[in-house]
Amino acid sequence: MAGAPSHRQHNQAAYVLHTYAFKETSLVAELFTKAHGRVATLAKGARRPRSAMRGQLQSFQMLSATWSGKNELKTLHSLDWADGLVLLQGEALMCGFYLNELLLRLLPREDAHEQLFDYYQATLKVIAKGVDLAIHLRRFELRLLQEMGYAVPLGMDENDAPIDSERDYRYEAEYGACDINATKNGVLVSGQTLLDMAKDDYDSAETKQQSKQLMRYLLQHYLGDKPLHTRQLLIDLQGF
Repeated sequence: MAGAPSHRQHNQAAYVLHTYAFKETSLVAELFTKAHGRVATLAKGARRPRSAMRGQLQSFQMLSATWSGKNELKTLHSLDWADGLVLLQGEALMCGFYLNELLLRLLPREDAHEQLFDYYQATLKVIAKGVDLAIHLRRFELRLLQEMGYAVPLGMDENDAPIDSERDYRYEAEYGACDINATKNGVLVSGQTLLDMAKDDYDSAETKQQSKQLMRYLLQHYLGDKPLHTRQLLIDLQGF
């Protein structure tokens, strides 16, 4: 029909979050795209040995993707490399898979988060260096929840009073930092840890430990009963 929209998206910046087999020769590729958020695409014939897409459906590499379709599952037409190679190895590789699982579980389909996309790209490049991995995970976890619209107040308590660095609080999802006797829910955290996190300062050993406990609690709250597979692997490896 003349004038009808094509529903085709050309050369969109994208990362592959996950792929799985579809019928005999195809793959479904879950993409994290800059302009359209999380998009499910069907790569027809991608499991065939001579498929051009087969070698390009690689996680952690910036791609330029073209797809079309009106339904939730789009048809993926082409992929091209769009940035320098990012090589994740060992613990950094597991951290990368953890980031991808977080995005798969928390991002709704076709809801753009351009700043989060840029932050994900920057995080991949910094964890590839293999240094301070746990800190980079905490930063990404916090940024992800904030970008998704979940309130994670760090500088004020539930009554909008400034956080006192000398006090201990009980941090409860949906409320924030509460008086230690106000609730039995949430996790115990020092005011100093909350202020450090607000400043993006994870130098203190206490802040590293308490921020891990806090983010683990908050993510479990928002993810529900189904655990993250990669989170457990990271805990088993190094207690991330």
